[in-house]
Amino acid sequence: MAYDKGLAERIREQLKGNIYITEKKMFGGLCFLHDGNMLCGIVKDELMLRTGPDLYATLLTKPHAREMDFTGRPMKGMLIVETQGFSEDTDLKWWLDQVLVFVSGLPPK
Repeated sequence: MAYDKGLAERIREQLKGNIYITEKKMFGGLCFLHDGNMLCGIVKDELMLRTGPDLYATLLTKPHAREMDFTGRPMKGMLIVETQGFSEDTDLKWWLDQVLVFVSGLPPK
């Protein structure tokens, strides 16, 4: 499955300088990991985010966000953001900043 390479570049730019970030092909797209823990990813042209349980309900209420559901069962702590939700770099940065707080607190893998 193809993923939006332009979005990948935008994410790389936002995460530039963070020595804990790596990339891995997963879920038929591209994922960015922080110290081995999934932070975010790209599925087709949408942004996938690992929010954790505390942020999940709050971020789910934001425009263009929905539950991540690949199998008919939503994955708690995971969201999809439609392209309209991160069309500006400031919007993309906001989303990434939210999930970095949670994922950077996880133990390294």
